[in-house]
Amino acid sequence: MEIRKDEVCVLIPTLNEAPTIGSIIGDFQDLGYPHIFIMDGHSSDKTVEIAEKRGARVEVQSGKGKGNAIIEAVELIEYPYILMIDGDGTYAPEDADRMLAPLFSGADQVIGNRLHSPEEGALTRLNHFGNGLINYLFKVAHGTYLNDILSGYRAFTLSSLRQMRLKETGFGIETEMAAEAVRNDQKVAVVPVRYLPRPGTETKLSPVRDGFRIVATTYRLAKMTNPLFYFGIAGFLLALLGGLIGIYVVWEWIGGTEHLPLTILTMLLIVVGFELFMFGVIGDMLLTFHREIVRELQRLRPPENQP
Repeated sequence: MEIRKDEVCVLIPTLNEAPTIGSIIGDFQDLGYPHIFIMDGHSSDKTVEIAEKRGARVEVQSGKGKGNAIIEAVELIEYPYILMIDGDGTYAPEDADRMLAPLFSGADQVIGNRLHSPEEGALTRLNHFGNGLINYLFKVAHGTYLNDILSGYRAFTLSSLRQMRLKETGFGIETEMAAEAVRNDQKVAVVPVRYLPRPGTETKLSPVRDGFRIVATTYRLAKMTNPLFYFGIAGFLLALLGGLIGIYVVWEWIGGTEHLPLTILTMLLIVVGFELFMFGVIGDMLLTFHREIVRELQRLRPPENQP
């Protein structure tokens, strides 16, 4: 299907990307994409100046963080299709047509899988392992394997992006977009893209700090897509803690020492853990029932071209 490039907005969130932003904008313009939108996060270098000279639309976000940049940009974009790419030069504009093709065939969101075959030096072994672990955790928590949920190369229909309830302000935004796509039962396509060694500025992502935040975000968002996992994990940990304390209490009791407060705490932790697990079971049943109702309503809804 033909890609209507004049209906596509190329969204580039930036923060101090002066070494690369000019060439990225130029590459997209050479490929025939006229609408380039830069949402800048208060760069202290010449990112904004370079982008404006290249003819891109530039807005400066009011908040901080990549998530805020995307949330604010969505309200300003009017074109029906959005292609989002990082401004650090690690993704190839030449993959744009491949990214957009599924949208024009009915997909709601497209994720560029950079883990398919990254170029040498683009990802460290730690980063590759961490990404794989997070993708597997996302599958367990949300029931869908999307190959590379942290990819910064994505494409959306404007309607699907505005359907999402995005709140993450930082690097957790990619995880939230993936979770929201699952929650809203959107059609997600995954296509392989090149991932290049960073040619410009240093990475702004801390593998440990931001990795922990992404894992926490994955778990927290499961409350709406997989309540059994969300409440089950919490319930299991509380019950496990209660069991360990209980072993200590029994051991001390055998030795002739009673710990009444710890005994009460043991029972409380086990009971609360079991109740949380049951909340998860009930929540999972309600979510399944809700999804079945939504699917039935969609099946019964007449096509738009019929009265």
